[in-house]
Amino acid sequence: QVQLRESGGGLVQAGGSLRLSCTAFGRTFSSYAMGWFRQAPGKEREFVAAIRWIGGNTYYADSVKGRFTISRDNTKNTVYLQMNSLKPEDTAVYYCASDLTKWPTDFRSWGQGTQVTVSS
Repeated sequence: QVQLRESGGGLVQAGGSLRLSCTAFGRTFSSYAMGWFRQAPGKEREFVAAIRWIGGNTYYADSVKGRFTISRDNTKNTVYLQMNSLKPEDTAVYYCASDLTKWPTDFRSWGQGTQVTVSS
């Protein structure tokens, strides 16, 4: 079973940047897509971005378009989320997802999450 490990979260001021990483362990998954989701306190988990391993097609939530960029390194089994122009409303626990069931928002494997806090 695939295991996902996120890193790169932290505290940043509004307008700043962070890059999240997610590495998959346990099996190759080059035939799948990867995604990022987030969950703010008191809110439901929401989709952020997704990328296909083959072809690199991407898809973004409207709330992050133009500010966040998802990318992948197939040789490292790693996907990244570059977050620029961060806003306080981006504060959330960010989760990496794998094992796509329906493009672009349905996945069935999840990482443990990494906290991103944006101060105003």
